[in-house]
Amino acid sequence: MSNNAFVGTPEQLRDPNYTPPLSMAVPLGIQHVLAMFVSNVTPAIIVAGAAGFGFGSNSPDFPQMIYMIQMAMLFAGVATLIQTIGFGPVGARLPIVQGTSFAFLPIMIPLVAGKGVEAMPALFTGVFVGGLFHAFLGTFIGKLRFALPPLVTGLVVLMIGLALVRVGIQYAAGGVPAMGTPAFGSLQSWFVAIVVIVVTLGVKFFTRGMMSIAAVLIGLLVGYVVAYFMGMVNFGNVAKAASFSVPTPFHFGFEFSLAAVIGFCLMAVVSAIETVGDVSGITKGGAGREATADEITGATYADGLGTAVAGMFGSLPNTSFSQNVGLIAITGVMSRHVVTCGAIFLIIAGLVPKVGAIISTVPIQVLGGGVIVMFGMVAAAGISMLSDVDWNKRNLVIFAVSLSIGLGLQLEPSALQHMPKTASILLTSGLLPAAFLAIVLNLILPDHLPDESTEEISGGMAGHRDD
Repeated sequence: MSNNAFVGTPEQLRDPNYTPPLSMAVPLGIQHVLAMFVSNVTPAIIVAGAAGFGFGSNSPDFPQMIYMIQMAMLFAGVATLIQTIGFGPVGARLPIVQGTSFAFLPIMIPLVAGKGVEAMPALFTGVFVGGLFHAFLGTFIGKLRFALPPLVTGLVVLMIGLALVRVGIQYAAGGVPAMGTPAFGSLQSWFVAIVVIVVTLGVKFFTRGMMSIAAVLIGLLVGYVVAYFMGMVNFGNVAKAASFSVPTPFHFGFEFSLAAVIGFCLMAVVSAIETVGDVSGITKGGAGREATADEITGATYADGLGTAVAGMFGSLPNTSFSQNVGLIAITGVMSRHVVTCGAIFLIIAGLVPKVGAIISTVPIQVLGGGVIVMFGMVAAAGISMLSDVDWNKRNLVIFAVSLSIGLGLQLEPSALQHMPKTASILLTSGLLPAAFLAIVLNLILPDHLPDESTEEISGGMAGHRDD
């Protein structure tokens, strides 16, 4: 798809309003969907699993997991349309692909852990309120950027990855212990997961073009085939799923939880900054220019509104997908109408429960192999962002204290057993205390430690905070 000779002129390709021929717009749009599809539905499966929803067709909660997968596809498409088409000040009107965010998982997992469907009303009420707050951030998002330098954003992304790698290992081993999987940690489970990892790495590094971009998807497909021949795939629930279904407002009910609302609102700040970065990446990579203030504001409005609407119907928070930013740079096609085609495909898939039922047949070990790669890449992306930091002693201390306290509370949640429930949930996420400490310390500490010699401070950064 990198050969654009038959798509349009160079000037047209850099124009977000250009509409390529339908014969090219549709496959390019589907390519965007393939690049984000696995990452989009995975959080719904992880949250359902953490809540204790059964992965077998005989589980009473199994239809609820199918519904969550269905909504993940549907409202990723809806949120993407809000971005690409827009209305009034809402929407960047750029080729931004929206999808379910991994960043909120460290908040969501403690909220639902082992509580089953009873935890869902409070969860999705938090998503709804957090989405409205996220949209509100659009009114002043530009003014927050000074407080979130690479030292802070890199640490946050790293903490997200570190919080999730445990989930990847649990899934690869056969589930989470709370699910009572009898064969947890069996050689069969690990064999399937390792097949996915090996195939993903092989395709990623030894192929080019779309094959390389869709490496995780191909790895999952190969792992799925292997699991099928090992008798690990059950299609019993696919026949029972409806051919067409529309979402229902407040499907899981409405319940206000202070911990959920605070958690989602705080994470909305992180998600909003991520969206600002993605918008800038799209305009630089696709059009060779900086993003305008209206585009950044519109993207943040759409991000929050898309999340709020998703929460109303039982879908998890949406955010811009960074992997699709890279895809635009690869294809060289800046047209927002291409992404609109992909959004329509997602919406159609989301209205067909059989698609969700088919996805739910993927053994958890297969999914584990995929998310080990994906979550590891999240952590690696954080390290990459931290490479831009001037590592003088001041910044080392900020990073050390923030990481130690954040990761420590996450690893030993019982250390806060005497705290109020809301505070305990938020602090043991690890992510929020680490982000809060990094932001505050970066703003209030002097430029460098008193005993730090001039020679130890890189000349380009001397006299400046890492902002």
